[in-house]
Amino acid sequence: MVDFEALLRALAGSQIEFIVVGGAAATAHGSARLTNDLDIVYSRSPENIRRIVTALRDFHPYLRGAPPGLPFRFDEETIHAGLNFTFTTTLGDLDLLGEIAGGGTYERLRPDTITIRLFDVECLCLDIERLIDTKRAAGRTKDFDVIAELELLLEMRKQPPG
Repeated sequence: MVDFEALLRALAGSQIEFIVVGGAAATAHGSARLTNDLDIVYSRSPENIRRIVTALRDFHPYLRGAPPGLPFRFDEETIHAGLNFTFTTTLGDLDLLGEIAGGGTYERLRPDTITIRLFDVECLCLDIERLIDTKRAAGRTKDFDVIAELELLLEMRKQPPG
């Protein structure tokens, strides 16, 4: 189970530059589907990586799916050397993404975000149009139903009230 509130508070409270994407973004836009992790795209600036490591260290990030005991160091050097990480933490699963299909990096996605409040935490979320694009670009079978639902939500928003 993911403690979305605690994860978002840790990230936002540490002034980390991140964008909520994936299933949590779909839910924020009105999707009825539940997700089992928090997906974020993060700025890869050295200062932001430093903030990420400091903010998450106490939650013991470990590579999701890796055998227990596999040597892994969660530090600035590791994050800088990698790009996309799927972690399990004491707060639940977190996908730390330096880049996503159909969207690219934090800097490329930033113009296509909206500011939302999740659990009384203000954060950036990928807008619904770009979220649909990224889900389509990922090409995963599990995203097809979500794409259809998001497109319906988008159409409903475009309808005049009344």
